[in-house]
Amino acid sequence: MKQVSLFFALCFLTIIGVAQPHVVDVERFKFENQLPLDSSILSPKEFLGYELGENFTVYADIAAYHKALADASPRVLYQEYGKTYEGRTLINLVISSEENIENIEAIRENHLDMLKNPEAASSVVENGPVFTSFSYNIHGNEASSSEAAMQVAYRMAAATDEGTTDILSKSVIIMYICINPDGRDRYVYWYKSMKRIGRAGYEPQDLEHYEGWPGGRTNHYWFDLNRDWIWGVHPESRGHTGTYQKWMPQVHVDYHEQGYNSNYFTMPGTTPRNKLLPDSYEPWSKVFGDANVAEFDKHQINYFTRDRFDFFYPGYGSSYPSVMGAIGMLTEQGGHAAGGRIVETEDGYNLTLRQRIFDHYKTSIATIKASAENRKALLQYSVDAWNPSKQKVNTKSYLFADDEIYSKDVVNMLLRNGVEVYQVDQNFQATAKDYRSGNTGKYNFKKGTFIVPMNQPRALFISSIMERNMAIEDSVMYDMATWSAPIAYNLEAYSTTANVSVSKTQITGPIMHQATLANPNAQYAFVVDWNQRMAPRALSMLWAKGYNVRSAFESFGLGDRDFPPGSLIILRGRNLEKANDIVADMGSIATETGVEIIGFESGRVERGMDLASTRNRPIKQPKIALLVDPPFSSYTAGQIYFLFDWDTRLPIERIRISTLEQTSLPKQGFRFGGVDLNDYDVLILPGGGGNLKAIFKENQIKQIKDWVAHGGTLVATESAASFFTQSGSKMTNVKMREAPKDSSDAVKYLSYSMQEDYYGKKRIPGTALRAKVDITNPLGFGIKKDLYTLKFGNTALEPAAGFETVGYYEKDPSKMLVAGYASVDNLKHLAGGTFAGVKNMGQGKVVFLVDNTQYRMFWLGPTRMMINAVMQLPGY
Repeated sequence: MKQVSLFFALCFLTIIGVAQPHVVDVERFKFENQLPLDSSILSPKEFLGYELGENFTVYADIAAYHKALADASPRVLYQEYGKTYEGRTLINLVISSEENIENIEAIRENHLDMLKNPEAASSVVENGPVFTSFSYNIHGNEASSSEAAMQVAYRMAAATDEGTTDILSKSVIIMYICINPDGRDRYVYWYKSMKRIGRAGYEPQDLEHYEGWPGGRTNHYWFDLNRDWIWGVHPESRGHTGTYQKWMPQVHVDYHEQGYNSNYFTMPGTTPRNKLLPDSYEPWSKVFGDANVAEFDKHQINYFTRDRFDFFYPGYGSSYPSVMGAIGMLTEQGGHAAGGRIVETEDGYNLTLRQRIFDHYKTSIATIKASAENRKALLQYSVDAWNPSKQKVNTKSYLFADDEIYSKDVVNMLLRNGVEVYQVDQNFQATAKDYRSGNTGKYNFKKGTFIVPMNQPRALFISSIMERNMAIEDSVMYDMATWSAPIAYNLEAYSTTANVSVSKTQITGPIMHQATLANPNAQYAFVVDWNQRMAPRALSMLWAKGYNVRSAFESFGLGDRDFPPGSLIILRGRNLEKANDIVADMGSIATETGVEIIGFESGRVERGMDLASTRNRPIKQPKIALLVDPPFSSYTAGQIYFLFDWDTRLPIERIRISTLEQTSLPKQGFRFGGVDLNDYDVLILPGGGGNLKAIFKENQIKQIKDWVAHGGTLVATESAASFFTQSGSKMTNVKMREAPKDSSDAVKYLSYSMQEDYYGKKRIPGTALRAKVDITNPLGFGIKKDLYTLKFGNTALEPAAGFETVGYYEKDPSKMLVAGYASVDNLKHLAGGTFAGVKNMGQGKVVFLVDNTQYRMFWLGPTRMMINAVMQLPGY
């Protein structure tokens, strides 16, 4: 009986074994065969206690392994280059031969000397090592690459074969182990809590393959760090690009994942391309792609090239290195957040985490080998790419004024990227092209104007982000169509093809906004010019300290100084309880925010309304709710959250949309679901919303309408703005501008193969349009009347009586397009349409912001509209 029981038990276990998918197939995905290894150096398996691919590794353990590797191997340097918002240490490794590591600073300095003196670079090209770098796991839920990084680092540290020794003598390898630790751990801890333990959940529909909102892709503030390499909005980006500038590699690969039904993407990519890159960039990308392909063919790994991924936008981890003089490249492994440890693909294949790690490992090693094999030619490529005389543009300099609201942001961004920036020491005149009009003529420039000459090593980078418009070979693109920094920051900027001979001084460090408290003992009032960059943060601090603040309804002036609408007025007579503190408080606010605060001895002004005029409106700190969760975009929500929480430092509450759907609480007054609207003054709906009718039922719309009528301010952005129009929720009579339907025979008989291209030309893929702003409206305070707005899609509102049009597209379609791509039909459709407006309803307002006003926090020109909607407008 016992023998029979044992027989059935063995059969049962066999059945379980057959049915159980292999989470870790070590034999098929063995990293190296018969490679001699230094036994004193622990492998990832020995250190972690499990095979790579068996589990996801938390970031602390990944960092600890690399620290242990550096402690054990003289080939490895462990470096820390910053911290995330959540306090995780950002690390990178430098790996080379023991001799190179001993002399690494001298090697690095000699390498960088090639930037400054390309004519004297021949010695480094002949004898120096090639610098190859990798960025892993910039999207937190594309988690396989940081696992692969451990095996790559181990291989290069521990292998003792002659081939590895030769590679290390010719190479300096820089590995950014995990660019986004906060996002990675958000994903990994979620996955560990959801995974099936008894039997691997390979079924795609299982919970462990459905990550919750906002997901681990983004950083703490829900930003996509792979769009932030240039702008450096976040500490992760400033850290790794700052370190990148210290090494300036010849080859860089950025590691990613895509949907699990997709095969591995490797170079080369597709159109559009940055046409400013050296002509040899594409052939070089094929060299590395072919090295990867050879490995994949050997191991029967599925892959594709020349499809889907372009490298037009220069802010990716694959394109930023390219405009910095390297061969920047992308890899995309199938898997992503839904991949888990194992998932069944649409063709019945079980894709494992182990394979994803293996694939990334193989491309990393193939890249290191190909770099070493082509050492001299790659070094020469960078020398040529850093040579300003070999650039493809005729521009000699870019110029912009120092008195712009965001000009210092641009200067500091350029400095972080190693660009030389100067200020001129005198007034001068030059022939230049005006970015605003596109016209070339003679213009006068004041002393203090910033000038960025092209005669410097990073000329390729400068032209790629400072040119007014880039040549586009294909309207179907992966990201946006323009990113010109002077346009994004709404600067009065110019470019010139002539040599500018003027005395100038180089800026050697970050420039700050000048903090000033003028006339601190003034007896009547203090005033803050609202056009200052940090004025909104100053207002937040004033509110936090309990001050009563007024907003100037219109401009006013005294002597030779004029103050714009929206300027902040702090009347001493309305803050008597602060009499003993006000001078110290004004001083600390000026110092901490970098604003100028001016004391007034009298309330009487020479131009405009007196300071205590009743038309200058009291503005009080609002209580703000930002709706989050699906269907809203975590990107847009994160940008708004960042704008107020970090940049402006104004408290903002993130309210889950699920609280609106609760029905257990009585719906009375202005309460819907679990939220009492009476608790809030401002309600923000970010973009990305799908079918909001499924969330906001008729009764809830009525309650929101009542809340607005009783004084609430509703701010609807991007697609959410459409919902509150007449054709959406019918809550207002604001009308959407109807786009003309294409009913031509061309579209009726459009072939399947032509559809992507045809409809791609119908899209507006992130394009700069010329726009006008009513700067007398509180929504337009602090903005120039001429604005560049960033447009995705062709949505616009119809101007009408009773609807305050604050921002509208240029009325002449022939003058509307500034940079990027938009079809003639779309330009005609949008011309004169409203993208920012206010609808008054009772005592409250609905604010419509059709375009993203703080896109990725680098397109800052329109940002004041969101700030005004929350901080100024409720007081009017």
